[in-house]
Amino acid sequence: MKAGCSIVEKPEGGGGYQFPDWAYKTESSPGSRQIQLWHFILELLQKEEFRHVIAWQQGEYGEFVIKDPDEVARLWGRRKCKPQMNYDKLSRALRYYYNKRILHKTKGKRFTYKFNFNKLVMPNYPFINIRSSARPQA
Repeated sequence: MKAGCSIVEKPEGGGGYQFPDWAYKTESSPGSRQIQLWHFILELLQKEEFRHVIAWQQGEYGEFVIKDPDEVARLWGRRKCKPQMNYDKLSRALRYYYNKRILHKTKGKRFTYKFNFNKLVMPNYPFINIRSSARPQA
């Protein structure tokens, strides 16, 4: 890891949605490559300290809203050691996921996106049942 870059670690406890362990591979995990944006977004969504920046939408499984786009871009830039990162660049990366059907923009809602968890899990983790492992906590 480069000096000055920060890592958001797997949350301990926390509220919201629980994801299987594969969703929390750290940057130094054996066999892992650089972190992908979708994974970084999941990390932010799991940490209470970032709820003012990005949060799950109530009532919609997998849907989240970016409350402070500039701050999310700044955090992503810090994580990737790219200080020039901005929301325009970050949103371009998010649009790349549309064709891959990893996530999509929610129509009519600004800065709101929805994960397609089945698409994330099935190609590489066919043995994981996303319905039982990623339910909202009561």
